[in-house]
Amino acid sequence: MRSLLTHLDRRTFHQIAAREWPGAQRVLPRLTRSANHGLLWFGIAAGAAALGGRPMRRAALRGVASLAVASATVNTLGKRSVRRERPLLDAVPVIRQLHRQPITSSFPSGHAASAVAFATGVAFENKWWGLALAPVAASVAFSRVYTGVHYPGDVLAGAALGAGAAFAVRGFAPTRAQLAPPARPRAEAPALPGGRGLVVVANQGSGQRTGPRPDRTEEVHGVLPQAEVTLCGGPDGEPLDRALEDAAERARTLGGALGVLGGDGTVNAAAEVAFRHGLPLAVLPGGTLNHFAYDLGIETHAAAARAVETGEAVSVDVARFRSGPHPEARHFLNTFSIGAYPELVRIRERWASKIGAWPAGVLAAWEVLRTAEPLTLRINGERRAVWLLFVGNCQYRGLGFAPVRRHDLADGVLDVRVVHGGRLARTRLLAAALMGTPRSSPVLGEARLSRLRISDLPEGTTLAFDGEVVPAPAELTLDKKNESLTVYRLLPE
Repeated sequence: MRSLLTHLDRRTFHQIAAREWPGAQRVLPRLTRSANHGLLWFGIAAGAAALGGRPMRRAALRGVASLAVASATVNTLGKRSVRRERPLLDAVPVIRQLHRQPITSSFPSGHAASAVAFATGVAFENKWWGLALAPVAASVAFSRVYTGVHYPGDVLAGAALGAGAAFAVRGFAPTRAQLAPPARPRAEAPALPGGRGLVVVANQGSGQRTGPRPDRTEEVHGVLPQAEVTLCGGPDGEPLDRALEDAAERARTLGGALGVLGGDGTVNAAAEVAFRHGLPLAVLPGGTLNHFAYDLGIETHAAAARAVETGEAVSVDVARFRSGPHPEARHFLNTFSIGAYPELVRIRERWASKIGAWPAGVLAAWEVLRTAEPLTLRINGERRAVWLLFVGNCQYRGLGFAPVRRHDLADGVLDVRVVHGGRLARTRLLAAALMGTPRSSPVLGEARLSRLRISDLPEGTTLAFDGEVVPAPAELTLDKKNESLTVYRLLPE
C-alpha cells in the first residue's frame, strides 16, 4: 500500500512538472519565495492589524498563532519523524526552479502547513476574510510542487497539519463566536425597521483618534437611516446628561428605544437613563475600548442595527453602589475599583496588543505593585490592607488580578477580586503570575457575591467605575439589579 501511494505521488509530481500552466511561471516562484519563513502571512497580518478594527486584529492574531503552532509541529515532529528526499529536478523546467534549493526533509511541506494554518485560523474569526485568503494559501501550497521542491503528498500532509494546528489553537483559545454571550434571558423590545423610533445620543468626544473625527450623524444614518440623532460633547453638542434625558422623553413619545454611540462612560450614562425610563437600549460602539458592547457581542454598528431592526434583545444585570442606606445609587455595567486597578488596566491595555494579554497583565501588575501603596479599609466588616479592590458586574475571565472579559451578562453575581497588602506580597503575587497560578496565591482573594460593603475608606481615596473617576465616600454598599436593563443584541439562529 505504501509503495502504491509513493508511486502515485511521484507520478502526479511528474504530470504537474510536464504540464504547461499559463501565467504560473511569473507568479508562483515569486509567491513561494514571499512565503519563506512566513513573511507573506506576517505582512498580511500586520497590514490587517494596522488598517482594520478590533475584529481584524483578533483574526490576524489567531492566524499568526495558528501559523506558529503549525511551523513548530512541522519542524520539531514532522521533518524529524519522516526523512524523505526532495524530488529530482530533472523533469522541472529550469525557469520554474528556485535559485536556492531547500535541504531539509521533503515531508511534510512547511509552506503548505503555514499557509493553511494562517488562512484557517483567520477564517475561524472572520469567514469572509478567510475565504479571500483561501486562494492565496492554495496557490502557495501548489507552488511548492510547481517549483519542484515538494511532492504532492508532502503538500497534502502539510496542509492537514496546518488545519489541525488552527483547530488546536481554537480548542485552547475559543473564538468569540464560540464564547458568544448566552442569548438569555430574552427580552421584549420593539422592532424598529430603518431605526424609526430610535433616538440616538452620539458623543462627539468619545474615542481616541489622531485624525479628523467622524461625522457621528452619518455613522448612525449609514446603518439606521430613519433614526433620530442628537449630538453631545464637542464644541456644538449638548451636555451628555441633558441630551440623554431629552432623547429618552422623545423615545417614550415615539414608543421606540434609546440609542447611544460612544465609549463605556457614555454607555454607562445612557444605561442609567434607559433603566430609569424603562426603555430598551441600543449600543453602537464608538469609544476606545467598548468593553460592554463587545462583551454583549456587538462589535460593529451593523450588528447593532440588525438587532434594532429585528427587535432582538436580552436582559442584562446592572450593578450599583451607594454611600448610605437611602442615597441615590450610581450604576455600573462593567467594573468598579478602588486602589491601583485603573492604573493596572491602563498599562495592560497599552501593552496587550504588542506582547499579548497574559504578559501584559504580568507587566502591569509588577509596575503597579512596585509603585503603589496599599490602602487600609474594611471589607464586609473585616479590616484589610489592599493594593487594589476590583468588582465586576458579572464574572470576568482572565488572570486573577487582570480580568479581561465576560461570557454572561446576567449571571446575578458581583465578581470581587482583592490584591492584599502585607509582607512580601509583591514578590509572592508576581511569582504566582509568572508560574500561571495567580488564583492559588494567598495574596489574591476572589469571591462571587450578591452584595458587598466597604467602609473606613481613608479620606482622599478615589474610586473608578466604567472609566469615570470620582471621590470615594467613607462607606459604600454594592449590590445588583438582576436582569433589569433590556439591550438590543443579535440572537443565535
